[in-house]
Formats: sequence, C-alpha cells, structure tokens
Amino acid sequence: MTSPRTPGQVLRESRRKASRDKRARVLHTLDGLLARGEPVTFTAVAKAAGVSNWLVYAPGVREHIEAARTQQARTATRGEEPQAAGGAMSTRTDLEVLRADNQRLRGQVCDLKEALQRRLGRQLDQLQATDLTKRIGELTAQNQELNSQLTCLQHEKQELERRLAETNDELVAARASLRRMIRTENT
Repeated sequence: MTSPRTPGQVLRESRRKASRDKRARVLHTLDGLLARGEPVTFTAVAKAAGVSNWLVYAPGVREHIEAARTQQARTATRGEEPQAAGGAMSTRTDLEVLRADNQRLRGQVCDLKEALQRRLGRQLDQLQATDLTKRIGELTAQNQELNSQLTCLQHEKQELERRLAETNDELVAARASLRRMIRTENT
C-alpha cells in the first residue's frame, strides 16, 4: 500500500509532465520544420511550438536545434541535386536510423532527468529533515522550560494553599475568641 501523495509531490509530477510535453512539442515542431524545408532558428522553433525562448536554449533541446541547423547548412552548401532512386532510399534509411537514435536518446534524457529529479527530491527531503530536527530540538527545549515553570507554579500553589489553611485556622480561632469576649461582656 502506498502512502498518500503530498501536494508537493503532485505539483512536482505535474511540472515534470508539463516539461516533457513542451520538450516533445519542440522536437515535433523541429521535425516538421525540417520536413517542410523551412529555415530552423531558435526563435522560429519557439514560436512554432508555442514555448518560451528559454526552453529552446535549454540543455537537451538546444542540441537538437543546433544539429538541425547544421544539417540544413550542409544541405544548402551541397545544393539541391536531384537524387537517384538509390540515394533517396539511402536518405530514408539514414532518416529512420537517425529517428531511432533520436528516440533512444530522448528516452535516455528522460531517464537521466527522472534520476536527477529523484536525487534532488531526496536532497530536499534531507534539508526538510534537518529543518524538522531543528524544530524538534526547539520544541523539546520549550517543553522542558514549560515543565520547569509548571513545577515552580505547583510548589507556589501548595505554599499558598498551606498559608490559606493557616489563615483560615487563625480566622476560626479569632471568631471563637471574639464570641467568648462578647459573652463575657454581656454577662
């Protein structure tokens, strides 16, 4: 049975999913720009994918864009020569190999990100644990201080109760003495 997730865990998982979705959208957009033969720039990719410019420069995304730009530059310098049927087949094969490698690398990147996030999560938990340990120490000290104050107040209460009992005894004795004096005066 798993323990219920904390709001922090839910938020972290949501942010991870949103990040993966945005990165996948950028890579898909990049493939589309390449397929259409449109110029690949960081700004064009960010705009077409609907993400921030920061994301296209982030590690893991930047490399793909730079590789696409390099590929476009090589294609432009070679010129658009008509390819023979064998050349087209070779290009398709190369493209499929690159896509497979790309998919494998994306999987590795996701695995590494998740491992890093887990490690960072553990570090955050440890930081929180030290904060909790510090707070427990503060509460323990405060509890000891309150216990000593309680002990002092209990002793003070006992002393006051003893003095009250003595005062009551003296009052009873004074009343009895006063009654005797009044009777003696009346007789």
